[in-house]
Amino acid sequence: MSTFLFIAAIVCAVGVLASLLTGVVGLSRREFNEKYGNKLMRARVGLQFAAIAFLFLYWLSLKQ
Repeated sequence: MSTFLFIAAIVCAVGVLASLLTGVVGLSRREFNEKYGNKLMRARVGLQFAAIAFLFLYWLSLKQ
């Protein structure tokens, strides 16, 4: 179970990096930023929350 939690946290962290880089590149294109900027930010925040939650659960599973 702890392996699954760790891999899920890594997948979420990669998703955070992808959405962050897409948002930074999208800033240079006005139309893209107006259309997807807010959605990318919400996705990044949600993925960050999930990554932290998975890391916390992983930490708890190691304590047992």
